[in-house]
Amino acid sequence: MVNIIWLGLSLVLIVLIFFRSPQNNGLDNLTTKTDLLGSPSSAEKFLNNLTAVLILLYVLIALQFNFSAV
Repeated sequence: MVNIIWLGLSLVLIVLIFFRSPQNNGLDNLTTKTDLLGSPSSAEKFLNNLTAVLILLYVLIALQFNFSAV
């Protein structure tokens, strides 16, 4: 069961990292911004927090696997 959670968490992290837009897009980005997830700063803050929490869960599960193998 933990293997499935760990695999799902890995896939979600990969998708989340690809979902994030690059930070330096130049002036072209000013005309194409949309407020799909709210203001850009709040969406970026949410994605940063979500990424940090998921990475922490990933590391904790990896540590659990390592300790259970010993």
